[in-house]
Amino acid sequence: MSKFLKEFKDFALRGNVVDMAVGVVIGAAFGKVVSSVVDIFIQPIVDSFKIVGENGVEATTIGGKLVGFAGVLVEFIITAFVLFLIIKAMNKAKDLTKKPEAPAAPTTKKCPYCLSEIDIKATRCPHCTSEIK
Repeated sequence: MSKFLKEFKDFALRGNVVDMAVGVVIGAAFGKVVSSVVDIFIQPIVDSFKIVGENGVEATTIGGKLVGFAGVLVEFIITAFVLFLIIKAMNKAKDLTKKPEAPAAPTTKKCPYCLSEIDIKATRCPHCTSEIK
């Protein structure tokens, strides 16, 4: 049982899982903000296109349902676009903090006589048999 708990702890504390959890929480909070913006600013504009039936009663036709769908679609597009911008900025910031990797030590060198590639530790060229200093 303790091995199972250890494996679960390793899984849960791995960087990708923690990042995903933070993303879900921030996404949920941001979704509430976008919903408020859509309800306050965009939905009144969309509501002006609703179909009104007799006696000023809103018609419950396909047109009325499409207007509601349009509001949800606008909310999704705004959320997706802003999350795209946030993730793009985070990736750019992550790239700025990366340290450049040091170049690997060479493993070969050129023979000064025949210009063949030889092992860095070689004292004699296997191609032309010249001694390398």
